[in-house]
This record gives sequence, C-alpha cells and structure tokens, in this order.
Amino acid sequence: MAPRVIPVDPFDLVIFGGTGDLAQRKILPALYRRFCGGHFPEEVRIIGAARADISTEDYRQMVAEGVKATLNEHGPGAAGIPEFLRRVTYVSLDAREDRGWEPLAAQLAEVEPRPIRVFYFSVGPGLFGPLAERLHRHGLSDEDSRIVVEKPFGHDLQSAKALNATLAAHFTENQIYRIDHYLGKETVQNLMAIRFGNMLFEPLWNSQYVDHIQITVAETVGVAGREEYYDRAGAMRDMMQNHLMQLLCLIAMEPPAKFDPDAVRDEKVKVIRALDPVEPYHIVRGQYNAAAGGKGPDLTYRETVGNPRSSTESYIALKTHISNWRWAGTPFYLRTGKRLVARSSVINVLFKDAPHSIFGEEAGRHANHLKIRLQPNEGITLSVTIKEPGPGGMRLVDVPLDMSFATALGADGKNPPDAYERLITDMIRGNQTLFMRGDEVAAAWAWTDPIIAGWQARGDVPKPYDMGSTGPGDADLLMRRDGREWRGINP
Repeated sequence: MAPRVIPVDPFDLVIFGGTGDLAQRKILPALYRRFCGGHFPEEVRIIGAARADISTEDYRQMVAEGVKATLNEHGPGAAGIPEFLRRVTYVSLDAREDRGWEPLAAQLAEVEPRPIRVFYFSVGPGLFGPLAERLHRHGLSDEDSRIVVEKPFGHDLQSAKALNATLAAHFTENQIYRIDHYLGKETVQNLMAIRFGNMLFEPLWNSQYVDHIQITVAETVGVAGREEYYDRAGAMRDMMQNHLMQLLCLIAMEPPAKFDPDAVRDEKVKVIRALDPVEPYHIVRGQYNAAAGGKGPDLTYRETVGNPRSSTESYIALKTHISNWRWAGTPFYLRTGKRLVARSSVINVLFKDAPHSIFGEEAGRHANHLKIRLQPNEGITLSVTIKEPGPGGMRLVDVPLDMSFATALGADGKNPPDAYERLITDMIRGNQTLFMRGDEVAAAWAWTDPIIAGWQARGDVPKPYDMGSTGPGDADLLMRRDGREWRGINP
C-alpha cells in the first residue's frame, strides 16, 4: 500500500548558490521528486540566487538539464518538468554586496499572506555570515523563517563556535538547520526503528551482551573535484567528525523519552560527550597509492591533489569507548576511506558468545551478528546458530536471516527517497530531528581536535595503501591485537 501523502504548507525556498553543483545535482532534483510525489501545494515558489548574470529562462533551462540528468527508471519521469519550472525563478545577487537584494525582496513580497520562507545556504561557510546579515538588514526573515547550512560546520572547535555565533546573531537555534545528508538516508533513520521499535534488540543493546560494534563507510571514489578542500580537511574532518559520528550516536544513544527533535538530539550529545579520548596506538591513518602491481591509470592521492609531500589522510580507522553505564568496556571501531575495494556503508553489531556451550569444544564458537547495511543493497542480516542438517552428531553452523528492503518492501524498497528529499521536507515542516544542533557540532569538534593535534605533534604520516584494497595493513592489526577482524567491505 502506498504511503499517505501529506502536502506541506505553502513556502518560498531561496537557494543561495542556486547555479552551483550541489543545487543542480541534489537540491533541485530532490525538490522535483517531492513535487511529483504530491507533497507541494500550488503556491510553492523556488528562487535560485547566485552571482551569475542570467535570466530566469536561462536558469530554468539549467534546472531542467540538471533534473533530467538524475532521472532513473524507478523515479518520476520528465513529464512533470515544465509544470515544476513554472514555480522556479532566478535573481542575480552578490552575498557580500547589496546588488540584487532589492529585486529578491520584491519577489518575496509579491505573495500575501507571507508563506514559510526557507533560505538554503548552498555556498561556502565564508558566506554564511554575510548572507545572514543581509537577510536581516533587508527584512527578508522573521521568526518563522529558516536557514539551512551545509557542512563543513567549521574546521575545528574554535571556527565552529565562531560560525555558530555568527548565525546566532541573526537567527535563533530553532531556525538553524545544519544539514548532514547522511541522516536523511532511509536506512540511517531505520537505526532508530530497529533499536526502539523492536523488543527483540533493545534489552540486549548493552555491554553485557554486545562484544563490540564496527562502523564502516568505504568509498571507491577518490578526491578528484575536491582537491583543495580535501587536502586541508582529510578523512577525519570530512567523514569521521560528522557522518560516522552521527551513525555512532544513533547506534549508541539512550532511548529518548519521545520522538521529538530536542529529545533525540539531547541523547546524541550525551554520547559524544561520553566518548573517551583516543589513544595514539588506536588510530590508523592511510593515504591511497597506486593500484597493486602498478595496474591502472588512476592517479595517486598526492598526484590528484598536486602536493607531492601531502600528509593528509584519505583513510582513517580508530578504536574508541563510550564511558557510560550502557557501554562501559565495549569497544567501537570506526573506519572510512577512499579508493577502497567496494562502496559499502555498514554497521556490524557483534554479540558475545554464549556463557557456556552445552555442545562441547568440537561445536566451535558461535556468536550472533547483526549487520545493518546502509548502502548498497540496504537491509538487515541477523546471523543465528542452528544445527547443521544430517546425521553424525550435533554440528553447529551459522546461517543468516536476511532482509533486503528492496525485496521486503517491493517498489518502495527499490526506490527509497533520496536523503535530500526527506531533509528538505522536514525543514519545510519545521522538524529538526534529523538536523545537527549547535552544541552537538561543538561537542564533536571537542572530541576530534585533540586527535588531530596529537598526530600533528607526533609528526605521524599516513600509511600508504593500494587503490582497490581494504585499506592499510595496520588497520587490520588494530583489530587483530584484540582478537577480532574487520567486517563489511565486500567486493
């Protein structure tokens, strides 16, 4: 049965940086899919704003090409594009000057009563302050307006605090939506449903029963197209501090009293603040090199960024603990990297062995294993122990109970909403559950900064690893020292 469609209230959405890559590849296609899904009322207006001196018709053509490039066989076709474009206009303006702001104000003033106004800052963090100040100066925002800001939310704790203060000078916390697209993924949201909607798991979700938890986000792509930013950021700032931190929070947090934005985010902040510092010998950094055997034409990391002496990591793995009653003594292993053997985002929850085996040593060791696949082939696998069929005694074997979302949910599972579709709809409805709060961002940087400062002080350099591998060998040693092994990157 198709889900019931509940349209949002009328709104104006202004996309600063509307001609940019993010707007064309993600934001506008997501808006088109929600428009085709019946979520938008007739009164919706979408205004692209950027420095380019082009007409609305030129912009509409650009939007149409961007939307068409994202269409696939499972989603809406191109038939709705002309109707969608009727709601799209364009204003040429400069974020640092007053050029173009009066025409934008005139467009927004054309509609009364004033609808919800959402201002999407699809620009670099350096423009957040000037945009917020000019929105305030020209009277374009009120207490019902919302601003959306993309990561990176600072480069360290000091810059994150400064950025929060800049935004807070013109907007309250409940108006600021810090977007991390990972939180919009259906399977990421399912982490909460799995944990708090199933009595089967929650009583076992603690250090008494869980041996350890692994979180892996592996990518096959390199850093081409992001060279300048990435060589300043690295995997720790680009992925670990935000995406993997969010997954860790959702998998480890206490049950909130209710599914309420602040209740959920309160529990996430508690997890971050309970994280132990990471010991130097519990960190492995890597940088991708040539493919094994010198095969393949791809550039190495240093060749890609044009810096033959770069010490920036394209891979990081670490071990940490959460010092609270639920998780004391349970290690969490996190890793992420580029140019690895396969694209895979997965959370592995490894349960402890049974306290006593009645089947004898010959039955071997068997422990339950919950695997939550975030991408690709989204789904859940629970490994359980059964008797191997046939005569000859009680021989045990582990078998998977496998649930693929695409199989179990039919058409809805094969074509889940894009992360930006969910997040944009939530921001219009005023639901901040899946958006990061200012104190959450600051807490994440407070944990991250000493780790980075530590390896810089020691002069550590990343370990080389082959493209198309699972990462540097030292990451495997990190696990083997504890008698464990990584799971989750499958070619």
